Amino acid sequence: VQLQASGGGLVQPGGSLRLSCVVSGISLGEHAIGWFHQAPGKEREGVSRIRGSGGFTGYGDSVKGRFTISSDNHKKTVYLQMNSLNFEDTGTYYCAALNDRGFRGSAYYLKSESYEYWGQGTHVTVSS
Repeated sequence: VQLQASGGGLVQPGGSLRLSCVVSGISLGEHAIGWFHQAPGKEREGVSRIRGSGGFTGYGDSVKGRFTISSDNHKKTVYLQMNSLNFEDTGTYYCAALNDRGFRGSAYYLKSESYEYWGQGTHVTVSS
């Protein structure tokens, strides 16, 4: 199983980035994919998740209305479109996968300990 995150970079406040997570070795239809953010010196927090083949999505409170998660099952890629970025969005973004055996409540999918497989992370810096 491999998850390859990319798309990070330097962006000004108010700007946008799109992160990609290419998945191999697992089926997107049977796994939930989550995005996590780790700011410098802080714990990893759940940002967003998508379950099923492009179906059910969820977001952390800090990104609702600004970030959008989506998937392209043919490309086996999950995207995180990040708009209206602010300084607090700086950090490393990781994508992760879990074997989804049925809905277990929204909070479950934003907990890092729920996930079995992790990518290497891509770094985002929001700076003027």
